[in-house]
Amino acid sequence: MKILIAALAAAALLPSAALALDAIEVKARDHSCEELAKIIRQNPAVFVRIGIGGRSFRHPPSQCRLGDKWATTSLRDATGKQCVLDYACVYDPESFYNKFPH
Repeated sequence: MKILIAALAAAALLPSAALALDAIEVKARDHSCEELAKIIRQNPAVFVRIGIGGRSFRHPPSQCRLGDKWATTSLRDATGKQCVLDYACVYDPESFYNKFPH
């Protein structure tokens, strides 16, 4: 019984960060549009670096963070071609999570 209680307590104390997805980071200028789309489809969490900033992508069944939603976004690849990519996580002003200050 003590072992069961200890196991339940340990499970409850696991940090939520341990359960979070670790996003891989790629530079948009190092890949073609097709390569970027393939990387996003093959990995549940991807951060595409674009200059100083970047875009976060979550491929289903992974979910975006609270207050974000899936959308399409455009960026330039290594050849300068304009890419339109799915599964970008963007700020959602209509989200219940964003209605209240935190």
